[in-house]
Amino acid sequence: MSVVPVVIVGAGPTGLTAATLLAQHGVECLVLDRWESVYPLPRAVALDDEVNRILGRLGLRDEFAAIARPHRGLRLIDRRMRVLAEFQRDVAPGRHGYPQGSMFDQPELEEILRRNLTKYRSAALRGSTEVTALTQDADGVRLDITNTSTGEHQVVRAAYVLGCDGANSLTRAAIGARMLDLGFTQRWLVVDVVTEAELGQWEGVHQLSDPARAGTYMRVRETRYRWEFRLAAGETADDFRDMTRLHPLISPWTGNTPARELKVVRAAEYTFRAQVADRWRDRRVFLLGDAAHLTPPFIGQGMGAGLRDAMNLAWKLAGVLDGSLPETVLGTYQIERKHHTRAMIRLAKVIGTAMTAGGRVGDLVRRAVAPRLHLVPGLTALATDSETPALRRSALVLRPRLRCTLVGRLCPNAILDDERRLDDVTAGRFAIVTRTEPPAALRADIERRGVVFVSARPGSALHRWLSDGRAHAAIVRPDGTVLSAGSDLSAFPTVLAGVTGTCPAP
Repeated sequence: MSVVPVVIVGAGPTGLTAATLLAQHGVECLVLDRWESVYPLPRAVALDDEVNRILGRLGLRDEFAAIARPHRGLRLIDRRMRVLAEFQRDVAPGRHGYPQGSMFDQPELEEILRRNLTKYRSAALRGSTEVTALTQDADGVRLDITNTSTGEHQVVRAAYVLGCDGANSLTRAAIGARMLDLGFTQRWLVVDVVTEAELGQWEGVHQLSDPARAGTYMRVRETRYRWEFRLAAGETADDFRDMTRLHPLISPWTGNTPARELKVVRAAEYTFRAQVADRWRDRRVFLLGDAAHLTPPFIGQGMGAGLRDAMNLAWKLAGVLDGSLPETVLGTYQIERKHHTRAMIRLAKVIGTAMTAGGRVGDLVRRAVAPRLHLVPGLTALATDSETPALRRSALVLRPRLRCTLVGRLCPNAILDDERRLDDVTAGRFAIVTRTEPPAALRADIERRGVVFVSARPGSALHRWLSDGRAHAAIVRPDGTVLSAGSDLSAFPTVLAGVTGTCPAP
């Protein structure tokens, strides 16, 4: 029986992203999904510019822009729709080449992800296929699968398996991993509405800080809107499927729009949880996305965390499979991603609690404090900045212990001298970004190793970035993360050789 290098369980955004990234490296992969086509109902609706950058790496910059709306920021309001505080985001492209936040409809995103995957001959997607068992042996991984249309049973063998199969992951159960509860559980009603009417609301996210019924409103697309309301004890989504019960909740935003002009696409109950798997890998099997972590939605990082997982792991796995990286680099996946994910979950919990908790006392505090938040130096920038925490030290993040540097953070996707952006030039390879011109022999040695050399000219965004980080040069990984930074360019070939064994070929 032939062995597929990588089998991916689950064709949601995380699985499709992982498959595309692997295919870009020439890795043969098979995606298995229980559904024949895209799940039609909306779920995720927001992502930041770091995640948008991943979509750009997939070749979807223009296609995603065509289905997305810039995220204009956050407005805190009370039960009477009075504005307590407002944090506006710049909708112009930022340091990564995209708006700091974007709103979208998940089924539309999945459609373009699926369509894009068909461009790669090394990747295949098989729908109506359920994985019923997964076992490992000395030679790889065996997957027992069933065609949900015909009932036919088959066996597929893989060198590696990526479990992107969601919160109820069979892959997670198969490797004996379990979810650790991080202490946040809330039941919410999620409502998606389509209407041709213009509601005339501010184009950012509205967070309703009401002790009786916390809620969120946002415009997702030209005619699509979302509301989320916290459910009280004993309430269910069924209580609000009838517009007579739902309309009073959404009417503060819909105004005089008749209920008959509001089409409810979905009214579903979601339990928002904060959980992370105790381990994300067992030998040749890895967990990604909701199979590895669940994030409350208050900072819009749920789906994005899965795409970050795929971006972090794909290039490492591709390097191991083609022999350009040692197998030990796969151990950095959980080290880097688990810490980062926990940090984002903690932030989501803090934001969610600050916006919704405390009952009447909490409401009084928010009314007193929120209007004065803009007076706190740096708080507005902190509230709107989309930059996420640096990755933890690992064999591929050589961050000094005693001081913060550029290491572990994303290098800006800056515009270069030839008007291309950094990602277009590096194209998934290692790069050295420097504001110091190296000797010709050193530069030739760097480029011979398949590493892209990028000159940060004085006055350029990359030059300012290096200067602010007190570094003359930085080694940038294929996923855009800074591996190392410093002043001695001559040491970089040795650093690369020591960390990766050999560098990937171009």
